[in-house]
Amino acid sequence: QVQLVESGGGLVQPGGSLRLSCAASGSGFSIRSMGWYRQAQGKQRELVAVITSGGQTNYADSVKGRFTISRDNAKNTVYLQMNSLKPEDTGVYYCNVRVYGMLFEMDYWGKGTLVTVSS
Repeated sequence: QVQLVESGGGLVQPGGSLRLSCAASGSGFSIRSMGWYRQAQGKQRELVAVITSGGQTNYADSVKGRFTISRDNAKNTVYLQMNSLKPEDTGVYYCNVRVYGMLFEMDYWGKGTLVTVSS
């Protein structure tokens, strides 16, 4: 079983910054990738950014150059630094962790943290 604890959401003005973090805990697994998805009201959940255990990253086109994903493998923690925030970045941000073991591979999701970009 994997537990995820997210933090860092809140209200910020356009052009501002926020940093999200997500810590994974548990035992009996290895982490393949960690990432962030978001869901705006009335829209489907979409990928924001993901980082593999080897450090490869992938970003949604809409956040490239503004958001940076990073991870601390020793702490099983992933971070999302969000700069130059826009109103369209508003939504619930969900942490995703893909874990694997000898005979399984599974996705775990955090409960979500709300990011509101508004003046």
